[in-house]
Amino acid sequence: MKKVKVALIGAGLRGVNYLEYALQHPHELEVTAVAEPNKERRENFKVRHGLQEDMCFTSWDDLFAAPKLADAVLICTQDKQHYEPTIKALKAGYHVLLEKPMSPDAQECVLMGEIATQSNRVFSICHVLRYTNFFSTIKGLLESGSIGNLMSITHNENVGYWHQAHSFVRGNWRRKEDSSPMILAKSCHDLDILLWLAGSDCVRVSSFGSLSHFTSDQAPAGAPLRCLDGCPVADDCLYYAPKQYLTDNTHWPTSAISDDLSYEARLKALQEGPYGRCVYHCDNDVVDHQVVNLEFANGATAAFTMSAFTKDISRTIKLMGTKGEIRGSLEKQEIEVIHFGSGKVERITFENAGGHVGHGGGDTGLIKDFLKLVREDGSSQGLTAAYHSVQSHMMAFAAEQARVEHSVIDLKAFVESIKVQ
Repeated sequence: MKKVKVALIGAGLRGVNYLEYALQHPHELEVTAVAEPNKERRENFKVRHGLQEDMCFTSWDDLFAAPKLADAVLICTQDKQHYEPTIKALKAGYHVLLEKPMSPDAQECVLMGEIATQSNRVFSICHVLRYTNFFSTIKGLLESGSIGNLMSITHNENVGYWHQAHSFVRGNWRRKEDSSPMILAKSCHDLDILLWLAGSDCVRVSSFGSLSHFTSDQAPAGAPLRCLDGCPVADDCLYYAPKQYLTDNTHWPTSAISDDLSYEARLKALQEGPYGRCVYHCDNDVVDHQVVNLEFANGATAAFTMSAFTKDISRTIKLMGTKGEIRGSLEKQEIEVIHFGSGKVERITFENAGGHVGHGGGDTGLIKDFLKLVREDGSSQGLTAAYHSVQSHMMAFAAEQARVEHSVIDLKAFVESIKVQ
């Protein structure tokens, strides 16, 4: 088996997590270089993967200015920093694995999709859910006709109240202008999986939702701008920052607030940084709940709900067909198939395949598939090829426009309007 060499652009949590695979399977994957502007993250990654100093760069421009350093690059930068390094990587002859979303700019997504069809390089998007045993089993059940013709899907992304507060109220994805609409930043995974399961092009989209709770008018009386500035409801508030970030548990999400995870550094981060702010006094503007309705060319429909107001981070789904229905929970790793007429019920369970952090085993499956495609040198594109991902991204952009305009969007016309801008 040929060992694949990769370079990482963006040594944040996602990039670091993906490339744990190289440490666990050194005969399959070797990390040869990193580009990361944050000195501490760059140094930590260098040490963990045993990189030479001259293979550690502060920018992707510096990395691409060097002779070709690897077979492929993983691009795990912030959303707005996806397009430029992707184009440069493909032009430099690298295969590319790009973190989702492709871009917060619809036109850039379309352009990347077009470039993907012209390139002889592997260009995959990190839609990890397609690689889970859970969703691949559901896809197989649908294709085998287990529940007849698929008629409708209801799918929930239960964001988790504390996860919403961390990432989408205090964190990097709190503002559309700085990141992207939440339906894209958080749920392009889900729209992609609905498109895949439906097995047909999406034709119409509508959506409703808003930012309703994490606003200043919902703040408790006397709540200061920062949790540590003498909050009168500290004992009762679900979102009091020290309860989340100043415990003995320094795993995610606490690991995101500071590169130094000592108590003193975390305390300083809450005193000075974004994660110490009162959730009712932040500058967030992304929704905290949203529903999206989808119609597909084969007549199937889907109703997707994303909500902050859940205890657990989980995905649950129900698929209804002419001969039966499928119910499932990704986090519980359980699927139930109910057959009409006979009343027979099949139950399918999986071993724990990585939990939430590993997206139910999807992270590992994605990396394995990408390495296989790179070894084949671009002769095939795989499950999450960029040109496939464009449509699910367009569904997200259309959903946001439908939500804002209170309209129903014809997806084909929407995409055509993007192309001519």
